[in-house]
Amino acid sequence: MTPALPTVRSRLAALWERVSTVRERPGAARERLAAGLERAVVGDHTTVEVAATFALGTVVVALPTAGGAIPLFAAVAYLSERASKLALAATLAVFNPPVKWAIYGGSYWIGERLLGPVPGARPTPETLRSLDPALGTDVLVRQLLGNVVLAVALAVVGYVVVYAAVDWYRRRRVEG
Repeated sequence: MTPALPTVRSRLAALWERVSTVRERPGAARERLAAGLERAVVGDHTTVEVAATFALGTVVVALPTAGGAIPLFAAVAYLSERASKLALAATLAVFNPPVKWAIYGGSYWIGERLLGPVPGARPTPETLRSLDPALGTDVLVRQLLGNVVLAVALAVVGYVVVYAAVDWYRRRRVEG
């Protein structure tokens, strides 16, 4: 146990030195972050690859995957060199839990507009007393249909926005 103690102390000292350096230069962290983002945007991926990866991530995150998006993204990032890790991470940041609630509410609304309302599924005192478990299937079908429609629509919009943003950034970088 004693030989490990100097190693731990030296690692802690090195960590403290880095923290002190960041405290002395508050702009250093911002510079490193900007450099990392620039490498990610200007990196090895084409504009189409970044936009397509964001669109794929949007579909996966917008659908009800029950937490399966993160392992799926890890597998995609590991197996595909063409997938942009930054674009996958960005979809997780954009479609955070509060946004997902809005997506699910909008999904049911879209599904209900496409298939019509479920008879007896409105919360009134009368329907609450006589709830039929079969209504669950009808509600779920509307939810899933609306979710697929909304996921595809968000993916198309996301592709266009990310493509334009990355293209603009790259052109601006070349010009300036």
